[in-house]
Amino acid sequence: MPLLEVDNLHIGLQTQRGPAQAVRGVSFSLERGQTLGIVGESGCGKSITVMSLMGLLPATAKVTGSIRLDGQELIGQPESAMCQIRGNRIGMIFQEPMTALNPVHTIARQVGEPLRLHRGLTAKQARAEALNLLQRVGIPDAASRLDAYPHQFSGGQRQRIGIAMALACGPDLLIADEPTTALDVTIQKQVLDLIQNLVAEMGMALILISHDLGVIANSVQRMLVMYGGSVVESGPTRALFANRAHPYTKGLFAARPVIGAPKGQRLATIRGSVPELVDLPAGCPFAGRCSYTVDACQSTRPPAVMLPDDHAVRCIRLGEIAEIEAEAAA
Repeated sequence: MPLLEVDNLHIGLQTQRGPAQAVRGVSFSLERGQTLGIVGESGCGKSITVMSLMGLLPATAKVTGSIRLDGQELIGQPESAMCQIRGNRIGMIFQEPMTALNPVHTIARQVGEPLRLHRGLTAKQARAEALNLLQRVGIPDAASRLDAYPHQFSGGQRQRIGIAMALACGPDLLIADEPTTALDVTIQKQVLDLIQNLVAEMGMALILISHDLGVIANSVQRMLVMYGGSVVESGPTRALFANRAHPYTKGLFAARPVIGAPKGQRLATIRGSVPELVDLPAGCPFAGRCSYTVDACQSTRPPAVMLPDDHAVRCIRLGEIAEIEAEAAA
């Protein structure tokens, strides 16, 4: 049995313009020890998808489908039950290290809190374990900094503290939502290496959200490409990087800066802009921005087309596009 199974997940939100579908039919599974990356533009549904796993959606959100953790259905669980899962069986590293920590509590109290709540440790025991965790994630001179406050640490150190909090109870699943946002390149690599090493050491499953395709390429075994609340392409990371099939995925990769490109050369862009949720077409969410759009794309939800290596793509014109591009390249 997979550790995590998400099946036909739909999330509806209330907006100023009326109800809108923020997540539309997302399905995936994750085995113990497996790593999964999620990529896509801002607003594509990455973060709200993982927030649904934690039960952290707005009270007015309407959720249908299924989310099972070790066979236990999470959708519809009371808040008391989700409190036993959050921070215990599912840990999360939040996107912004500058705001993820409570500014009025010491680091010892914040790192030790999940240990007191979920493991029943005394304050003294939790403090000792908090020290071990801070040392493990590389906080220098951790013993003398237990009673320090978040503002007394750098951005990279705050992100390490966030990792320590997420790992405190040894969760089965770790979610990292843009864990290197606002960090410089050197610190980014240190944080990503730390996450990978700890995940491998503790045998956890990992969901990593990132805009950085290089990070995804080097960090996860499988990946999902999301757009408009839907998964448009998925599969093993190597297979997807080697054979990008969906027009949106190709557009994302084409927009990457290339080392050695001529000075002044403009980056490729995806035409148009991301529509508001209420304006998404009923069919393929990328219809309209895609240069291969036909009328059927607007109304027909594309089924998953399986390619070699467990690589799935949702595009009703997949074969035609391949032929058009082959002729253009000839």
